[in-house]
Amino acid sequence: MKRDFFEKTKGGLIVSCQALPSEPLHSSYIMSRMAVAAKMGGAYGIRANSVEDITEMRKAVDLPFIGIIKKDYPDSPVYITPTMDEVDALVTTGVEVIAMDATNQIRPGGKTLDETFKPIREKYPDQLFMADCATYEDAVHAKELGFDIVGTTLCGYTPETKGTALPNLDLIRKLCETLDMPVIAEGGIWSPETLHEVLSIPGIHASVVGSAITRPFEITKRYVAAIPERAE
Repeated sequence: MKRDFFEKTKGGLIVSCQALPSEPLHSSYIMSRMAVAAKMGGAYGIRANSVEDITEMRKAVDLPFIGIIKKDYPDSPVYITPTMDEVDALVTTGVEVIAMDATNQIRPGGKTLDETFKPIREKYPDQLFMADCATYEDAVHAKELGFDIVGTTLCGYTPETKGTALPNLDLIRKLCETLDMPVIAEGGIWSPETLHEVLSIPGIHASVVGSAITRPFEITKRYVAAIPERAE
């Protein structure tokens, strides 16, 4: 499993196919067709949210998957695979990689990342885990805890990184230069030119692109914002 995921995704594009309940494309069927479109376009892998979506998408495409479950808990800002319950559910789908929030934010039940992840790592020693990080320090700590992959997914989305220009190329370069583990760039990659720049960084493993490909309402908003104001 490990060898296959890394071999199949090396140097390529992983497309994030997600739609939350509040979004117009929310549907496991629609996400499965989005995954097919991504594969037809040349994607090396898929990142997906929820057991329902992942199950349908894995019927439709044979690409490697990074799976997550986004779930809000009232006592924590962490929502990407926050607890053992979400991990247990994702394991049943057979996804090659499970991604989790690996920031320093407190998890549900007042637990730290260490308290949450150590039992998970012990329970699933052969499962690949990706650390969704916001800072360099997050990534270093994730490696120490036993994560297999680090990503820049949450840079710009935590209180300490809010407002950071994305993609954070400096962070990506530093991770690639100093961490002896696969680095996946994610966040703020809105053009093929930016993707080319990211994947040209020495040591980068792969990159995830989501909104720029699979969220048409966000894409439309960017185009509408570019419409010149008309003089009255």
